[in-house]
Amino acid sequence: MAKIRLPTMIKDVGSCIFKKPFTREYPAVKVQVPEGYRGRHTFDPEKCISCGLCERDCPAKAIELVEVSGKRMPKFYLDRCIFCYQCAESCPRDAIKLSTTFEMSTTEKKELLILPEEFISKQKVTTDEGK
Repeated sequence: MAKIRLPTMIKDVGSCIFKKPFTREYPAVKVQVPEGYRGRHTFDPEKCISCGLCERDCPAKAIELVEVSGKRMPKFYLDRCIFCYQCAESCPRDAIKLSTTFEMSTTEKKELLILPEEFISKQKVTTDEGK
C-alpha cells in the first residue's frame, strides 16, 4: 500500500495556522522608532541666527528662508524633503533637530508645509506654562 503524501503547500498552511503572526496591529499598537530615525523636523527659533546654511546646503531645495518678526527663519517643504538632515548637520547652533514623528500622511499638500510661526507659537505656550 502506498502512503498518501500531503502536498507541501498544505503542510506549510497547517504549520502556520498555530504560529504567532509577524504583523503588528498598527495603529492600535504603536511602533517603536529606532534610534537615529529621521522624521519630521523640529526647529528652535531662539537658537536660529538666520545664517542661511540650512537653505544653502539642502540638496532637495526643501528649505526657504522667510522673514518672521524681523528675522529670517526656515520654512520647510516636507513634500520636497528627502530627510537627509543635511540642514541639521549644517546648522551651527543646532536649531534644527531630528524627531521621531513619522505619521505625516495627508491628502492636503499645504499640510506638508512647516512654517516658522508654528514653532514660535509652540515655544511661547511652553514658556507661558513654565511660569
